[in-house]
Amino acid sequence: MLNVIHEAEALQNSGRWKEAAQIYQTALAAPPSAYSHVYWFNLGVLYGQNNAQQEAEDAYRSAIYTKPDFIQAWFNLGASVERAGRKEHAITIWQSMLDHPLVTRNKEVDMYIMVLNAMGRIHEEMRLFEASEKFLLESLQTQPDQPKVIQHWVHLRQKQCKWPIYSDIEGTDKGELLKWTSPLAMLSASDDPGMQLATAIRFVHEKVNMRLPTLTSGKPLPFKGDRKLRLGFLSSDFCMHAVSLLTVELFELLDKSKIEVFGFCWSKEDGSYLRKRVVSAMNHHIRIADMSDEEAARCIQAQGIDILIDLQGITSGARPNILSYRPAPIQMTYLGFPGTTGHPCIDYVIADKFLIPEEMKPFYTEQPFYMPDVYQCSDRQRPVGKTPAKSVYNLPEDKFIFCTFNNNYKFTPEIFRAWMQILVETPNSVFWLLEDNEWSKASLIKEATQLGVAAERLIFAGRVAPEDYLARYKLADLFLDAYPFNGGTTANDALFVNLPVLTYTGKTFASRMAGSLLTALDMPELITFTLEDYKKRAIELGSNKQAFEKVKKKLVRNAKSSPLFNMPLFVKNFEKELFKVASAVSHTNK
Repeated sequence: MLNVIHEAEALQNSGRWKEAAQIYQTALAAPPSAYSHVYWFNLGVLYGQNNAQQEAEDAYRSAIYTKPDFIQAWFNLGASVERAGRKEHAITIWQSMLDHPLVTRNKEVDMYIMVLNAMGRIHEEMRLFEASEKFLLESLQTQPDQPKVIQHWVHLRQKQCKWPIYSDIEGTDKGELLKWTSPLAMLSASDDPGMQLATAIRFVHEKVNMRLPTLTSGKPLPFKGDRKLRLGFLSSDFCMHAVSLLTVELFELLDKSKIEVFGFCWSKEDGSYLRKRVVSAMNHHIRIADMSDEEAARCIQAQGIDILIDLQGITSGARPNILSYRPAPIQMTYLGFPGTTGHPCIDYVIADKFLIPEEMKPFYTEQPFYMPDVYQCSDRQRPVGKTPAKSVYNLPEDKFIFCTFNNNYKFTPEIFRAWMQILVETPNSVFWLLEDNEWSKASLIKEATQLGVAAERLIFAGRVAPEDYLARYKLADLFLDAYPFNGGTTANDALFVNLPVLTYTGKTFASRMAGSLLTALDMPELITFTLEDYKKRAIELGSNKQAFEKVKKKLVRNAKSSPLFNMPLFVKNFEKELFKVASAVSHTNK
């Protein structure tokens, strides 16, 4: 047995995997031995590593046929089937390992945890959040010290509005759960800027390689104003995504006589009109999906990029190690992650002085790149569909309609209780919100009824195409913003179609986004700084028609002249600030 394996491994290590496979096939052609299952398994691994998925699957099945309790072969079979795109089949295979049972808390514990975690991951990918959470909870109850599992488990509870989010797990206290909460989940879990900074720094420490060679280290910035500024944008969201919905007109309006625009992306090819607009707005669009992080960084550096703006931050799908190579002398973060990234190779965060006031700057590893009016760009050409009848969404004709179309994971029990108190105090009203998933809907209805609000006063709307989503905003009266994770694109969309947004502003980036937009609109009467004032203002606007009409008319009037929707002005200011930073760095590097 050992001779066969050693010979095959030597061939595999020298890159001759087909010859290694032949070694196992020859051994398996001989009369069956006590090691046949091992040969089949190793053959399956070889095939899988070289993208021969059907052959790998067949080999694992043969290993199982030879030794039915061969748990590693069962697990790998599920993984191979999943890679082939048959997720439901993979679930069936892994579930069978739990049902037989081949693995339990007391039997093959390490493999038991691997199966639970795989089941949790695949169910989450399929948006089966309740099942995913249960698998991960069992995994944590078996072995609490699993930071990555904690990250997913916490966010799954947020997505389902299962409160309190940090429920007890034997062997793990709330402090440990908070410690391993992901940066995205922390935006909703805490309004403490120090906590968010610590979470971002921990993420970078764990996920980002800061020992990579810096490609522009020690090199003077060549930009002196005697040529075009070479500006790069880095993103996986140049498709039908909130980031592109905001930025597309920015790309289109940048002065191409002064700035050469590069898009470096690993976005999905979704065939959307939005992706076509984004790509056509770039001077150069370069796909880096099939490049390693180092190859992508060297590609960016080879283009001579002066300023690289990362639109991903530390969200899902981010490639922060590209930035660790420092392929551009100046690197910025914008829009993708509403908070500090904690990444030492990102120099600036694009902001405004409402979004990041002077006293909050210590909670950012980046230096604020201050825009004079507002940090957020706003596509003026976003299509708005025909306004539907209220009956289409089961809305009453004669009631005040509060709404929020934020993702449900942004909801906290504190803000939801405030919303329900607002409804109690404004009996002639309903609350219209996004039906994110069936479990969050059930949780919210249950919570509402316990707080004295009838279930029928909560009206849920599913996801629709962007133009229909914008059109239905016109049916609502007042958008109630979430806290501490405000609406970003959602608040912008509401204001774009003249729907007033009432926000509660805190100290963090995420809790100041809507306030920034309202400041640009000169609508301070819609910005509150305590939960009590937020509730009082909502009740006043929902009960006092005269007060509401005054706010509505002012919004309609201000939106026409506000810098928020003046994209030519935004782009002019943006270009001015870019050239200012580039010239300053050039000067200091002389």
